[in-house]
Amino acid sequence: MKLSMLLWLTSLMPQPVADQACLATTVYLEARSEPTIGQLAVAEVALRRRDRGQWGATVCKVVTSPHQFATTTTPGSFEVNNLEAFNKAWQVAGRSLRNWQLPLAQRHMLVPRADHFATTAISPAWSHNRPSVTIGEHAFYAVN
Repeated sequence: MKLSMLLWLTSLMPQPVADQACLATTVYLEARSEPTIGQLAVAEVALRRRDRGQWGATVCKVVTSPHQFATTTTPGSFEVNNLEAFNKAWQVAGRSLRNWQLPLAQRHMLVPRADHFATTAISPAWSHNRPSVTIGEHAFYAVN
């Protein structure tokens, strides 16, 4: 399925399902080749951003904010065709959403305070002089 079609379908879904679909799509695009812990960390950043409200009030709004996640930097014609990887991303998204429903003190956090990440192959200007946690091929940063 084309990325543009998948994202359009989320606009027709009820909110809890749409959030899981948008989060799964983000995990798939950003970290499908990463171990589960890296995928969970990517999901955690998106959920933290939703809580802060700066990028949107829903997961879908957050992950489709311009130039923030791969959902907006990947061409809409991109084929989401690795069903095994998407199923894993769907499971990770569901697990992350359930974790995020817990009271703050009970949540299992992998990258506390992180609200940005980048692959370790690049070093964005906003990442300089900021402590980071590296998981797999991603470095996670608390920028805001």
